[in-house]
Amino acid sequence: MLVDGRRFRILCVIDDFSRECLATVFDNSISGERVARELDAIAERRGYPCMIVSDNGTGLTSNAMLAWQQDRRVEWHYIAPGKPMQDGFVKSFNGRLRDECLNEHLFRSYRHAREIIEEWRINYNMHRPHTSLDGLTPNEFATRSAMDHNVNRARAYITQLQS
Repeated sequence: MLVDGRRFRILCVIDDFSRECLATVFDNSISGERVARELDAIAERRGYPCMIVSDNGTGLTSNAMLAWQQDRRVEWHYIAPGKPMQDGFVKSFNGRLRDECLNEHLFRSYRHAREIIEEWRINYNMHRPHTSLDGLTPNEFATRSAMDHNVNRARAYITQLQS
């Protein structure tokens, strides 16, 4: 929540393979059309995943998202309500984002919040080694040469946080 009481949402897009946070889209509301635009922007840089796993948020279950995934031939899997372990890594990521960023700052405006959250995302990707990546940061893991690992475009996670 902003200091003036306005609420916001954050759309987090995370690469399941590299653990990179590909986007943190911050706004007062995030429609299915907005999610589709953001996914297309990411795909311009990274290519389309074979599958996206998400919760059942309204922006992620809309007709716009159904059309997007059909047009781009991307499988979509919704986690079962009440089954948080189906996306355990994302729940952990969201907890870190809340504890280390959202709960630590007083956001004066949407612009201020976007700047702080983007700084946190960059730090997360560039400076945080992960044991699941053999001590590499998500960026180091993702940018290794193709000979070092198989390219895996199997899944991306999408989640929305409310504040």
